[in-house]
Amino acid sequence: MSELSQLILDRIRDVNDYPKPGVVFKDITPLLADPQAFGAVVDALAGLFPGVDKIVGIEARGFILAAPAACRANAGFVPVRKKGKLPSATLEASYDLEYGSATIEVHQDAFEPGDRVLIVDDVLATGGTAEATVELIRRTGAEVVGVAVLMELAFLKGRERLADIDLRALVIV
Repeated sequence: MSELSQLILDRIRDVNDYPKPGVVFKDITPLLADPQAFGAVVDALAGLFPGVDKIVGIEARGFILAAPAACRANAGFVPVRKKGKLPSATLEASYDLEYGSATIEVHQDAFEPGDRVLIVDDVLATGGTAEATVELIRRTGAEVVGVAVLMELAFLKGRERLADIDLRALVIV
């Protein structure tokens, strides 16, 4: 196991039965509270896909990782939000996740055709959110160069929904 992987795993706690019974929530707040660990994660995410124009953060914890990674990578930051949270004209996509369904949106003018875009999120679970985000970005004419996540929950097989995407996880559990 790499030093970064161990640093991450030591600072993520499991919260049982959240947000509903039977779900084990991966709480990243202890990692975020540690400036050394948080900085190492931001550096790693920013360096996974050099030369991107924009980094997308998926609501909500993806924002926390994607915004500083975008700054570090000298790229723009674009939020993908839950339906109804963005103030201008949007594109939307609906998807299923491990404990319900949701709709996400992005501003229609967030990308230029040909922009090289990296999607960043905290956890890849079933892959529905990432898959819907890929769809939104591609509809704008931008290129999705990859998806980068802090942690992949391999037992939920989210990677299978992203078979045509370069997916990189800092930790796989």
